[in-house]
Amino acid sequence: MFRPERMSKVSMAGSRGVMPTVIETIHELNLIHLSDYDGSWEGFDNGNPVEGADDASEKLVTVRALESTLDLSPDDVATGSVGTDWEKRLEEIRTRVNERDDQRSEIREQRRVIDEKIDRVEPFAELGIDLDLLSGYDSVDVLVGEGPTSAVEAALEDADEIRAFELLTGGDVVAIVAAPDDDEPTDGLIDDALVGVEFTRHPVPETEQSPDEYVRDLTEEKRELEDELERVESDLEEIKFEDGGFLLRVEEELTIEVQRAEAPLQFATTDRAFVAEGWIPETEYDRLVDALTEAVGDSVEIEELEVAEFDDHDHGAEVHTGSGGDGDGNGGDATGEAEAESTQPAAGKAATDGGTTAKSAGHGSGAVTMDDDPPVILENLTPAKPFELLVKMVGQPKYSELDPTLLVFLTYPFAFGFMIGDIGYGILYMLMGYGCWKVFDSDTGKALGTIGIWAGAFTIIFGYLYDDFFGIHMADVGLGFLPFAGTLSKGLQITDWALLWIVLSLAFGIIHLNIGLVMGFANELKHGLKAAVYERLSWLLAMNGAFLWIFSHRDAGAFDHGLGIDLAASGMKPEFIAGTESILYQTEHFALGFAGLPEIVGILGIAMFLVGSVMVGVGEGIAGVFEIPAWAFGHVLSYLRMVAVLLAKGGMAFAVNLLVFGAYETSEGYTYFNYPGLHITDISGYGAEELTPGFVGLVHAGDGILLSAIAIIGAIVVFVLGHILVLLLGITAAGIQMLRLEYVEFFQKFYEGGGEEYDPFGEERTVQPAD
Repeated sequence: MFRPERMSKVSMAGSRGVMPTVIETIHELNLIHLSDYDGSWEGFDNGNPVEGADDASEKLVTVRALESTLDLSPDDVATGSVGTDWEKRLEEIRTRVNERDDQRSEIREQRRVIDEKIDRVEPFAELGIDLDLLSGYDSVDVLVGEGPTSAVEAALEDADEIRAFELLTGGDVVAIVAAPDDDEPTDGLIDDALVGVEFTRHPVPETEQSPDEYVRDLTEEKRELEDELERVESDLEEIKFEDGGFLLRVEEELTIEVQRAEAPLQFATTDRAFVAEGWIPETEYDRLVDALTEAVGDSVEIEELEVAEFDDHDHGAEVHTGSGGDGDGNGGDATGEAEAESTQPAAGKAATDGGTTAKSAGHGSGAVTMDDDPPVILENLTPAKPFELLVKMVGQPKYSELDPTLLVFLTYPFAFGFMIGDIGYGILYMLMGYGCWKVFDSDTGKALGTIGIWAGAFTIIFGYLYDDFFGIHMADVGLGFLPFAGTLSKGLQITDWALLWIVLSLAFGIIHLNIGLVMGFANELKHGLKAAVYERLSWLLAMNGAFLWIFSHRDAGAFDHGLGIDLAASGMKPEFIAGTESILYQTEHFALGFAGLPEIVGILGIAMFLVGSVMVGVGEGIAGVFEIPAWAFGHVLSYLRMVAVLLAKGGMAFAVNLLVFGAYETSEGYTYFNYPGLHITDISGYGAEELTPGFVGLVHAGDGILLSAIAIIGAIVVFVLGHILVLLLGITAAGIQMLRLEYVEFFQKFYEGGGEEYDPFGEERTVQPAD
């Protein structure tokens, strides 16, 4: 669950004549994660794509382009069949689709031009002047545009070059006719005068029609184009449903053909032989051997070169003997040549990170010849698998790393629910998650939807315990009889609860970070015990020692160290953490009798902190020493953001309800919402007084039927929009803050990422090919 599945590195060597059959077989198995040959072996080169690869690639590009043009997806139509004359049919479809697509593009361009013409002529329609009257003059200058009339008129009056002018207005549009002074040119006359005036010029359309007629004709032409466009798109839609299934099938077959044709690029080859290597799950080795033996008999040599396992570092692993060939491991002349040639690069020890090296049965002293890390198959419980998405957002785990997915599954929705804690919000979060899961077909979309459902479920659970439904206490509306409802409180009005959440958030952070450091210790063991001790155990000692001291308390007479001083420094610590005033000692709501850890434990904590700090300095140098405050204190204190979000979101919901209902305040300082139908006498036993004199909430604000109706409508709007705002901010606050705690505080203790995901050579068919 935390460790990756055991992977086997296998080698397949044989003659070039059987390579196509081997490729076809392993592609059908969809099992081998192929390793890339880097060209480092003497006498071996990367293989070339098989004949026809370029043609298949071109046809695949054509098919995908057609699918894009038709906006075709597998959900639109059922996958069809190919047939023997598929190339001819594909060419016919390509011709039809391209013709229709060209027509569609041309029509859209014509429509765009018409829209531009209409936009240009609309201002002139406001003037009510025929367009032919606004151009074609030699003795005067004419200009049409939009701008402040007063500024335009002042600029024209101040222009010495203009002898006379006239303004014609219609709406925001101004037409200017200006006559030049003696011997002054008319071209640019008005433009020169309006320099410095904010004026938008409109070119006069070239037509003898009136603006209204011109717009009417253009609109009719646009309507005809849209009718034609609708016919073209209808033709494309018809092609989509007639030939879409065929295109999907051809794409699948061509994808498989291209994959097979380009596989030799990852192989090491000579003129007569090839060697291919890859990773498979260890349990699948026999299935691979059986399939290749059935396909090519003894013409290929199969060897298990390595079994990678997380916790074995320098120990050999048991391997299977080579498959194929005679009892001595020889598989015929061609295979023998491949084996002989492949022994040369297999001279060194494997460098696979976190793996083990095995002597190959056929090579005698071989090692992993194509050096690469094992790919990773994440193995998690079904409910936890969607949370792999959150892990992969940082990076795929390396094979040598522990997988944190299960821990993210156990902590992320729990913390989210704790921070929001409201039945109403939880229901909406679950509905949003289900909608995301239902709408999106991708694995990412469905994973996000499932995460939303889990987060919503825990929000409902905590909301029930907090007794909150959109910030309203169920007990206040007659549902206080429900078992365990209201067992907890967010602490908005009773401060003991808020202090308790501070203490428990610190405890949650300490546990969370300890798990991360222990996992980091396990990961560092691959570098040796010394590295694990100095790089992770040192921080375990420093952090835990610091907080053992923080939570310790001197109990007079319990421990006499003979120094006469309080080494626990009880007076320096907040009273709610340690001492007889601590939140867990004898408070009203949770009297557990816990006044803090004994002083001796605090002294041991100081010793642990000092030892850990020295180890940090030895292992990581002066830079590590400067990080002690952040790692030993800061990262734990960062978990207090959970309490901040809890109180902030609860306070926002409280404020929305206060605006809607108004409230009373009891003599004990408890705010009681003034729900419709509730009278002050109903809570008189609590010594209630009106919270804000004169303000009783929107639902009570109206005086008379009309004003009451308006007030109630306003209350509904505020209630709905206010809680939607809290709902959305809850996603960004609780969701992002917990992600930060996971990624920055937790993952930083043990996780690097950067591994390679297991991606087997092959493709799962959506529909099996017809016989």
